Amino acid sequence: MESDGTVPRAPGNRAVVLGVLAATAVVLLGQAASGSSARLVLLLVFLPAFLAGRGTVAQTVAVSVWVAAVVGVSTVLFPPPDLEARVGTLVAVVGAEAAVIGLCARRVRRERELSRMRQSAVALQRQLLRPLPVTTADVRLDGLYRPVEEDAMVGGDLYDIAETPHGTRVLVGDVQGKGLPAIGTGFAVLSAFREAAFREAELTAVADALEAAVERHNAYVVQSGEQERFVTATVLSTAPDGGAAPDGAPDGGGMGTNTGEEAGTELQAVNCGHLAPYLLRADGRVEPVALPTGIPLGLASLAELTGGAQPRTVRRVVVPADGVLVLLTDGITEAQDASGTFYPVEQGLADLAATPAEALPGALDLRARRWSGGRSRDDVTVLALRGAAAA
Repeated sequence: MESDGTVPRAPGNRAVVLGVLAATAVVLLGQAASGSSARLVLLLVFLPAFLAGRGTVAQTVAVSVWVAAVVGVSTVLFPPPDLEARVGTLVAVVGAEAAVIGLCARRVRRERELSRMRQSAVALQRQLLRPLPVTTADVRLDGLYRPVEEDAMVGGDLYDIAETPHGTRVLVGDVQGKGLPAIGTGFAVLSAFREAAFREAELTAVADALEAAVERHNAYVVQSGEQERFVTATVLSTAPDGGAAPDGAPDGGGMGTNTGEEAGTELQAVNCGHLAPYLLRADGRVEPVALPTGIPLGLASLAELTGGAQPRTVRRVVVPADGVLVLLTDGITEAQDASGTFYPVEQGLADLAATPAEALPGALDLRARRWSGGRSRDDVTVLALRGAAAA
């Protein structure tokens, strides 16, 4: 179940009352059928213990008082052989219920503290990400970002867009892991992007700057005992004048790339281990964009040591005037139904071909959530990029 950052909802008072009365009736009927033994009623002591794991302190106190009263009355009606046993039973019940109330209060206090931590972390992450939509001289970027919270952790999706002298630069990425450490790594990447996007003329140099930022951040966090992290990312750029991408950027050789005949907005793209974008055309065709997989940010040095390093390359991509380039994180692609089947992204996009670009990210997220029964296992980021003329 998806969490909204609040304390988990306790069962309703009506449900608690009905459940306690039903359990009491069952136990007392069994008590009556057994004759004189007073021990069966002691099973009610477990009711506050069960409730302490989900209910409020007030509910746990009320049920504890009820159970103590029922046990007290039962002890009078079906007394143990001697007074010492009777008193011992009542003292044990009261002591057990007091301990349960204390545990419930501790759980509620901890949940509230974790909720405040989650809300703070999510608020911090939202502050790091630029509000959408954004329209530049070249493109319009619509999008949706929805963090998921799981065990007091938030994920590390990131994105940004910057209109620079070198064209409009766009970044989408996903940090390995969850929690505040993941946000710290994401902040390092965003900071580097916001500087390098303006400084570097070549898109590969921007990607190299992001690589260096992740390596520096990893070196820093290791000193404090935290683990190193990597980041998958895709960096895109328009040409400075909004026209064709510079020479030397080869076509991707696959779907969603420029053939030299199709009019539209030309982009350069450098992929660093991230999910391939999708090109959604007005007629419903969905084409995965053919980009080299690339090495995730933070792993280039390791790849060099193992002999698997490949230089990052630029690919040319064209977004037709009536098309939309969709960039995702794995919160969408890894949504699973009850049978474990992953959400069919291409089919989902094809079904949404008639949806306006500004509504496309939310519509795709809604379909993925329905597919998974509302269960979210990771942050969700969906970006819809199109030419400014089409906006």
